Amino acid sequence: MTTLATGPDTLTRDALAVLQPGFAGTTAPDWVRRRLGEGLASVALFGRNVVSEDQVTSLTAQLHAERDDLLIAIDEESGDVTRLDVRTGSSFPGNHALGAVDDPDLTRAVSRELGRRLAACGVNFDWAPSADVNANADNPVIGVRSFGAATDLVARHTAAWVEGLQSTGVAACTKHFPGHGDTNIDSHHAVPRIDVDAETLFARELPPFRAAIAAGTRAIMSAHILVPALDPDRPGTLSRRILTELLREEVGYQGLIVTDGMEMRAISGTYGLEHGVVLAIAAGADAICVGGGLCDEGTVLGLRDALVAAVRSGELPEERLADAATRVRELARWTAGARGDAARTEPAPQVGLTAARRALRVTRAGGPAPVDSPVYVAQFNPEPNIAVGDQTPWGVTDELRRLVPGSTDGSFTGTDAGTLALAAAGERRIVAVVRDEHRHDWMRSALDTLLAARPDTVVVEMGLPQATPRGSVHIATYGAARVCGIAAAEAVVRG
Repeated sequence: MTTLATGPDTLTRDALAVLQPGFAGTTAPDWVRRRLGEGLASVALFGRNVVSEDQVTSLTAQLHAERDDLLIAIDEESGDVTRLDVRTGSSFPGNHALGAVDDPDLTRAVSRELGRRLAACGVNFDWAPSADVNANADNPVIGVRSFGAATDLVARHTAAWVEGLQSTGVAACTKHFPGHGDTNIDSHHAVPRIDVDAETLFARELPPFRAAIAAGTRAIMSAHILVPALDPDRPGTLSRRILTELLREEVGYQGLIVTDGMEMRAISGTYGLEHGVVLAIAAGADAICVGGGLCDEGTVLGLRDALVAAVRSGELPEERLADAATRVRELARWTAGARGDAARTEPAPQVGLTAARRALRVTRAGGPAPVDSPVYVAQFNPEPNIAVGDQTPWGVTDELRRLVPGSTDGSFTGTDAGTLALAAAGERRIVAVVRDEHRHDWMRSALDTLLAARPDTVVVEMGLPQATPRGSVHIATYGAARVCGIAAAEAVVRG
């Protein structure tokens, strides 16, 4: 594509302002610094940009030195989806664990501590929380990222999460509008379709977003889902009916609207990345999330030029682009003005572990005594969810090794997983760790094999608990955060 002139004209600056790109590396690239001077108002951090909190703090200081009122975004839901703790697992349980406890004050305290940590690192915009009602237990992309399957529960915890995070000066971005919980396809791969009537959607999916708006959420993220009852032709991110007529005019939301990642196949594979970005801004989106995969300067310049060309051709009204850019800059100014709120927030470093312990559900079937000798941990690994990624460790092994020295482990996948785990365990008692057992036939079969041969097996479910509890002890953690693994290991030792 031919690159247009890059002077500091208003149109070009507005086109840069609506982009929220990622980049490679753990320091600020020269190209990002240059574009900040030309109008870029946001950048996004992903797991590849994070080594430690000190390193992130240094990185954000570099970026803020170029532009003080800069939005630095991160996809930090806590729980399974973590970027700040990508190398260790999250210090906070995720939404489903908090929903299982159902104490909005605890949810507010957890998100406040998360916000304090993000702000201390110089991050001021969080693409969270998920306000999706997990109406479909087989949903491959939401699951434990949701507070639960009940609309009222999701609504009250979404509001509490937003309030806690924003009390630290970090802007919340409630997602995925108009609700991603009833899908059976991951929008990273294709366009999910929700075939329910509008009345059901309004009653089930919208209340959590209304609660977030009432709580003051500074941003809302769109979903790449097709909802024929609302718009039979275009997915939410590209739908004027959904973003402008419903969210803006009917619901009355006036904050920033951010797209989900535009490289996801639901958009890029159907409409093309550049055309999809133009359609999203025209539909009512204000900011474009991009950079989870494509994170180079050429991508940013291509999107900038596509927006400029769309305005010049008449495809995109110039005032729509200007309005979007203005909303981005307004949020950037809010975060700059709120800076320092985190310093006035009392640290609560143990709140995450406390919440994870409270979320545990332990079902005992009698039988063997608590674990007091080395065990074998058989971890059954499903294919990683793209939103979660494959970098983040999970499980109970590290903590069990600390509590019961000499314990060992193995990871298994596929039809022979149960047989292989039995052979590897020998005579040691087995702790079987599963994740969304109900969604994986091979995992369920592996557990059947283990329990038939070794009924004293302890089962730890670190995904969405759906199956009837089984094993001598069944422990549901409602998520795979590091603190959930610690809490589960403690419960294994107690028996």
